[in-house]
Amino acid sequence: MDFEHRERLSRQPPNEWSLEQGLDPARLGLRNQSNLKIHTDTRPPTVTNSAELRADANDDDPSFVIQEERKGWKGYVEWEDYPEKKARARKRFSQYKFPPPPEFQLAPIPATNPVLECVRWKLWHKAIGGALTSVPEDSWKTVLEEKHPGMLHLLQFPYNGEPPKTLLTRETITPNELHFVRNRGGIPDIDVVEFDLRLDGLVNTPTVLTLEDLKNEALFPRTSKLVTIQCSGTRRLEQIVEYAGEGDEMINAPWAEGAIGTANWTGVSLKKVIKHCGGLKEGAKHLEFYGAETYFKGGDCMNYVVSVPWSKVRANEVILAWEMNGKPLPKIHGFPLRAVVMGYIGARSVKWLYRIKAIEHPSRAPVQSREYLYFQQQYGKHNQLPTLGIQIQEMPVSSAIMSPWHKEVVVHNGHIEVTGKDHGVPLECLRDVNITGWAYSGGGRWPERVELSSDGGWAWYSVPTENMSPKHKWAWRTWTSSVPCDQEGWTELVVRCWDNSLNTQPMEVRHSWNWGLHVTSSCHRVKIYSVNASRPETRKRLEQFEKHGEPFVPITRPTEFKYMTPEEYEKAWKKMEPRDVDN
Repeated sequence: MDFEHRERLSRQPPNEWSLEQGLDPARLGLRNQSNLKIHTDTRPPTVTNSAELRADANDDDPSFVIQEERKGWKGYVEWEDYPEKKARARKRFSQYKFPPPPEFQLAPIPATNPVLECVRWKLWHKAIGGALTSVPEDSWKTVLEEKHPGMLHLLQFPYNGEPPKTLLTRETITPNELHFVRNRGGIPDIDVVEFDLRLDGLVNTPTVLTLEDLKNEALFPRTSKLVTIQCSGTRRLEQIVEYAGEGDEMINAPWAEGAIGTANWTGVSLKKVIKHCGGLKEGAKHLEFYGAETYFKGGDCMNYVVSVPWSKVRANEVILAWEMNGKPLPKIHGFPLRAVVMGYIGARSVKWLYRIKAIEHPSRAPVQSREYLYFQQQYGKHNQLPTLGIQIQEMPVSSAIMSPWHKEVVVHNGHIEVTGKDHGVPLECLRDVNITGWAYSGGGRWPERVELSSDGGWAWYSVPTENMSPKHKWAWRTWTSSVPCDQEGWTELVVRCWDNSLNTQPMEVRHSWNWGLHVTSSCHRVKIYSVNASRPETRKRLEQFEKHGEPFVPITRPTEFKYMTPEEYEKAWKKMEPRDVDN
């Protein structure tokens, strides 16, 4: 074999090293060591911004045109009452080949804002057409009008967004424009004059109520509650970094610590409304909530439908809310009416609520029966069945550090101040920031103690009670603190919470990892590079960097000036024991 041929055979492809080291696992495919034939496609998917008409497509039915459902309700299409319309929509979907979901777990997450555009969700709306055609553009316009300009837009459509760390816990009550948003479809625009709420199913007196009826205090006593709503995807990024999981039809957004918010919600207890309807018939055990947005799942169109048990409603733990922090609900948060289910996963607090139906068993709609399921760790792509997962209801105890940030260099004097005032970000983002962490527990429990560790979780220090926001049964507690840190170099800050029932958090992400990437309840860990300036030698070295005008960061860059002159080096060796011994 000649030299050129051998060299050509041994030459490494440009991306081989990254594949060998697991830095580009989306392109690895699989290694089949079984005797089964397994279909694989290791080619990267073709990313397109359009839907292709299938080669085997039949002629589309031009008479199938989606109309606005009701006067004054823009972006709302009723699917649940019309099985035939659902079937025709499914047939239309089957005519097209849509692009696959973007890969963001096994491939790098885009450094953009919005992070993911969600092209195929837009294309689904365009394919159905009619009243849904402009919903993606209309919804994005609402986002820009109602949310803070500093929001991190994880998904452009359906919109998913969270506030930045510098703003998340600045206030105990989250301002409306900074409250996280988890949408599953477009944002309906509903004229309050044309709005009503239908109550039916196993209620003794099926009833239709306007918003004015619900606000009539002669009929319904008004209530206000401070309630934290948390998405089950909060801190999902930590699970993704550990192991990839389910992408699903609705992209599992790479949430950080911001998919949680606390607001003062005003409305009426659903229990009072059910009483107004004559109570429930025998056998009614659950209340099914209908949201006005169009939701897509597996080629089907539907409204967003979930349920909560009657026992939860009977305990006055579900509010029908029309105000958020003393203001009418923003459109993006469910105007004119939404459910607020205290202590439950955010997915149950349905927005743009237009119907409540009493039923015998938990909803069979896909969101309730096939999504938001907590699987045992060994259930995954090949063996997950919806009956094997636990339906997520009450949220477990959790907490998060807002400052310092992951992999940040922290120069301190023996105590890490968790204050968030030193970041290299614009000052206007940091003014008056002194609350830099949160802790929360669902189900009517509350954080009783928050603890910090600066050594990876060996020694723990309690956050002083006076540094925590007041206790509330259904709300988080924000906190600020400092923690002793004598060590230098890479170390790990950890936070954990104990609630009033003495529940606490698993120590490692792996302990709560699950295929659906839900409920990252493990202790929140932040790796930092610690520089303890209270040590004389460390202070001396820092002064040397300043004297030479050399930047201290990035820490991975070699230092240009010499720490010791040759003379200092020889002088030091004269005082040291020998490097080696003779016998």
